[in-house]
Amino acid sequence: MPSLSAPLMPSLLSLVAAALAATFLDRLLGEPRRWHPLVGFGRCADWVERVLRRGAPGHPLSNRLRGLLGWSLLVLPCAALAAWLGSQAWGWLADIALLYLALGARSLQQHGEQVAADLAAGDLAAARTHVGWLVSRDTSALDEEGVARAAVESILENGNDAVFGTLFWFLLAGGAGAVLYRLANTLDAMWGYRDARRLYFGWAAARSDDLLNLAPARLTALTYALLGQTRGALSCWRQQAAAWNSPNAGPVLAAGAGALAVRLGGPALYHGQLEERPTVGAGDTANGSHIRAALALVERGLWLWLACAGLVAVAVTHA
Repeated sequence: MPSLSAPLMPSLLSLVAAALAATFLDRLLGEPRRWHPLVGFGRCADWVERVLRRGAPGHPLSNRLRGLLGWSLLVLPCAALAAWLGSQAWGWLADIALLYLALGARSLQQHGEQVAADLAAGDLAAARTHVGWLVSRDTSALDEEGVARAAVESILENGNDAVFGTLFWFLLAGGAGAVLYRLANTLDAMWGYRDARRLYFGWAAARSDDLLNLAPARLTALTYALLGQTRGALSCWRQQAAAWNSPNAGPVLAAGAGALAVRLGGPALYHGQLEERPTVGAGDTANGSHIRAALALVERGLWLWLACAGLVAVAVTHA
């Protein structure tokens, strides 16, 4: 009887090889400087939102349906195109290119290092400006600890979104999986707010991101725990994650804070509104050294994921 795994494993091995190639491209080139597809996608999303919300009634169901339509129009055709590209004879190269564009490891490293360097130089004004590139909260009044805390939180969350979650879906579904995940994640960042404007319109974007991140977020939290202070990370994850207002950010931030032995969370200003958030983690208040420690945690995690994926593919191939 022929093995069912035989035709599948070359595909898995090729995906791991493509992931390695895309990671090295990201490390070598970083993000495209002139035009990034996600920037263009964001502009399209703004236009689609304006069109769909034009004259929109206030009924929650109508706004949810409009948001679902917008999500479908923006995400599904792009994912279908990525799947078609991956099915061609040169599909392996297309998968490399798509993952390279979806990954944000080097960009995250560069932005985080810049904030840490600003704090080390005592330039709080520059640190506030540069951390504003990482977070959506108001940074103009943050003190040094607030800047460092915002940066560490963003690095831990973006480690999931721009690195581990993207890699997870790529290894499951190739370039199409990475594209679907990153575009859904981008729409959640744009539409998934719980303010009066987008509470219902952004419902589909927020729920799709929650579903797509169920597994990656917990694997990311486990990665942080394994590569940091394991006991503290697991304790914070178990005791604090459920208090966060996001089912996926909670485990990531709690485990990450515990792994770094730092306190994160607390009140933050978003779009002029003070949001009360629970405290996660334990230990010191955040400073510049924690920014670099968080970057190192994500970096080690990326190589651990690639190594584990490669070992699994090779092991099953020779089973």
